Amino acid sequence: AALDPGQETSAVLWLDYDAPDFLDDAAQLASARAAGPALHDHVAGLRATHEGPPAYQTVVGHSYGAVVIGVTARDSGLAADSVAFLGPPGVGAETARELGVPTVWSSTSSDDVIRHAVSIERLAARLTLGISGVPGIVARSLIDDDDLWHGNDPSGDDFGARVFASDRHGHGGYWDTDNVALDNLARIALGPEQHDAVTRP
Repeated sequence: AALDPGQETSAVLWLDYDAPDFLDDAAQLASARAAGPALHDHVAGLRATHEGPPAYQTVVGHSYGAVVIGVTARDSGLAADSVAFLGPPGVGAETARELGVPTVWSSTSSDDVIRHAVSIERLAARLTLGISGVPGIVARSLIDDDDLWHGNDPSGDDFGARVFASDRHGHGGYWDTDNVALDNLARIALGPEQHDAVTRP
């Protein structure tokens, strides 16, 4: 409302899935896969029941919620104009193109611990290189820093998402009122006319 008082905007909080209870559950894709059909139907229902001109529809996911959105978009399709990921540990895809959504956004704060949620392959590479005594600077060059637990980092250079800025508020601070991420999300949700105003890292 502050950024564009003339625009009618609404937000829906979707919680209709069995979210992982523990870290070992969040390390699996089972909850995301199980959520896919329900999220697909919910977003499609919002599109179908909207009155008047088509609305610009954005689906936002934080942490494992980003995984749910990515897996749903990849496997079931998502009737969204854009998706936005906050602190994603990967989204079950290697590139934005796999999601089949017109615009893909992502942001990961520089102090978000999720940056260390690396894949098993990367962990194994770290251990192997550490044991073999390869100097650390060489070892880091042999590891793909964008290889997170659930796929390529959507906030990384080669995923293909439009990366937007977040202030240093850790993993849970994207919703803080003094975080630039919140203003950026509002601009993303308002549609293409506001997208040029989205700030980049």
